[in-house]
Amino acid sequence: MAKTKVLVTGMSGLIGGALRTHLEGRYALTALNRRPVEGVACHRADIRDLEAIRPAFVGQDVVVHLAAVVSSGGPVSIDDMLEFNLRGTYNVFEAARQAGCKRVVFASSGATVAGYEQDEPYKSLAAGKYVALQGRWPMLTHESPLRPRGLYGSSKAWGEALARSVVDASDLSIVCVRIGRVNPENKAADPRTRTVWLSHRDCCALLEAAMVAPPSVRFDIVFGVSNNRYGYRDIAHTRDVLGWQPQDSADAFFGE
Repeated sequence: MAKTKVLVTGMSGLIGGALRTHLEGRYALTALNRRPVEGVACHRADIRDLEAIRPAFVGQDVVVHLAAVVSSGGPVSIDDMLEFNLRGTYNVFEAARQAGCKRVVFASSGATVAGYEQDEPYKSLAAGKYVALQGRWPMLTHESPLRPRGLYGSSKAWGEALARSVVDASDLSIVCVRIGRVNPENKAADPRTRTVWLSHRDCCALLEAAMVAPPSVRFDIVFGVSNNRYGYRDIAHTRDVLGWQPQDSADAFFGE
């Protein structure tokens, strides 16, 4: 049986590299990247240029769209957000639609709701002040109102809205994965990370689950965090829709 053809944008990034290792040998992988990716077929182009990236999508079954300008808490350029995270995402969706791809997995972000951490009880969770919460707090779900943090979170919220409109107007399926905190050291070392941490293993398994979800999943938004005791982002919906079960927990780094 022929392997499913998967195009990954931004494969040279942290998550892209981990996903490559996770999928390699089981799928026919191609990278869409501005710089070469050694050992993988790579179409070199900039996602800001629709005509330049279009050939990469021909014949692909699934696209995992990871390429983006990422905020790490510092200042970000509005121009970069507009060009890469808005125009680039539009171009990826449009190229996938035109090529007849079956599904796009869009790397959204928990930053679409991270603004809730300014208010209780989420403020205390992010600060590691657990005693007053008595083990109870309302979870945020995929249906909770958006509350983006900064330009990055806002750009990802726009990507989700665009995905919804593209699905409504075409045969393309798009699953938006609100990825939690994935870091190079693959561990949680502070209270805020403990709340929203997503291990490399759980992240890759989640992205694959979104890739292979049945055609009946035309559009959805799911949270991706590991099985963290002090998390506030609902993953029950993720389990229900994608059958994904996290294997790791940030609590392991805190002696619990």
